[in-house]
Amino acid sequence: MKLSRTLALTLPLVSGGAMAADLTVKFDLPQLNVAEYHKPYVAIWVERADQTVASTLAVLYDVKKPNNAGEKWVKDLRTWWRKAGRDSQLPIDGVSGATRAAGTQTLTFAGAKYGLDKLPAGDYKLVIEAARESGGRELVRVPFTWPAKGKLAASATGKEELGAVSIAVQ
Repeated sequence: MKLSRTLALTLPLVSGGAMAADLTVKFDLPQLNVAEYHKPYVAIWVERADQTVASTLAVLYDVKKPNNAGEKWVKDLRTWWRKAGRDSQLPIDGVSGATRAAGTQTLTFAGAKYGLDKLPAGDYKLVIEAARESGGRELVRVPFTWPAKGKLAASATGKEELGAVSIAVQ
């Protein structure tokens, strides 16, 4: 089953220089009609223009499996794993969290806690990657400019593992 969604980015008008603003990420995890459905593992990060990781915001996986067995599948978040994961000690305090059920999910990241207030002005991408055991993997990049100098909009298309994604800076 192929799902196509339009991914929208909106950044409200924010004033000031360096920002300690909060970043809110809203994303849909579609319920797929498959024989064996597993909640997807999800990584969310901010990427610089050169595609290096500026800040890992969330890594959602089965954190409650005995003997850290859930960490075995984190490597399926291949892009995040290659860029930041293999050098990280899981679980990452304040970043690791449980998998999420199908539906709309909202996560808010405090700018100071996640280093967003220290990002130099420039072009970035919010990246969200989802992977399911016995399923697919999808990566979506949503470009934005930091700090926001006005209302911005961008879009991309999710295919199967992710639905609509939006971010807001407050």
